[in-house]
Amino acid sequence: MADKKISQLTAVTAANIDGTEDMPIVHSSTTKKITTEELQYYFVNRLEPTTLTVSVAGGTVDLDDSTYDEAELVVLSWSGASGAMELTLPDATATKNLNKVKRIISDSTFSTSTHADLTPVSGQTLDGSTDAYRINKAYEGIMVWCNGTEWFIIQAKA
Repeated sequence: MADKKISQLTAVTAANIDGTEDMPIVHSSTTKKITTEELQYYFVNRLEPTTLTVSVAGGTVDLDDSTYDEAELVVLSWSGASGAMELTLPDATATKNLNKVKRIISDSTFSTSTHADLTPVSGQTLDGSTDAYRINKAYEGIMVWCNGTEWFIIQAKA
């Protein structure tokens, strides 16, 4: 293969890849190898949580903000007085959000007197509704997906 240009290599498809293929990677100026299966295991199937701690009720957090924009898993933690907060989903029509998945879960600090309302951007919908999805107990969660027009609830844990 060393005698071929990258543009001359055979394209990878699901039909001609099985996970055992070696791929070169460069790490600290050293070229190493990794299989496509290992690459998926180490880098694709991993969720790195982003913690969002609520200390003041009544606030709004924009999940399109740079802190949460790339977060696939947001863990909600509550440390303030009882009350509510609002989580605003990113703009569904923004190109960067097409096929984006967001997972939001609450930890043990949530109760029925503390809740977070997951809301779509004004004029957009979540599962066809402008209503918020309410997280109001410990270990509750939701996974949403964007099709480029609106957000869909694809899984909810209550």
